Amino acid sequence: MSEASDPRRPHGELVADVLAVLWAAPGPLTPGQVRDALGGRLARTTVTTILTRLHEKGTLARERGGRGFVYSPVHDAPGLTASRMHRELHRDPHRDLVLERFVSALSPDDEDVLRRLLRTAEEGRQ
Repeated sequence: MSEASDPRRPHGELVADVLAVLWAAPGPLTPGQVRDALGGRLARTTVTTILTRLHEKGTLARERGGRGFVYSPVHDAPGLTASRMHRELHRDPHRDLVLERFVSALSPDDEDVLRRLLRTAEEGRQ
């Protein structure tokens, strides 16, 4: 089968689509509801596996809903990105160097935003 005719999406794209559905939802969704929101072409087991793995990673909350589970995001999109940044920072034993290199690569506009956020955080601690 050629790549052009292969309907499968890369795993990361599918995870992003599942998260987008959950972020747009007014409340927790079942695997079936997520599947339907994605167009209904995926196997329910595929959607359930993705939801279960995201729950195990701490990305989704899960609670009983009828005979199965319903899922909701723990963070919004920016919160998820911040969580990933924290995880990466904690993985490296040279936190100071990681932060130094991160800050040195910021654009002037991003530096200004970071300075403002740090001032606000400091004022909140006083």
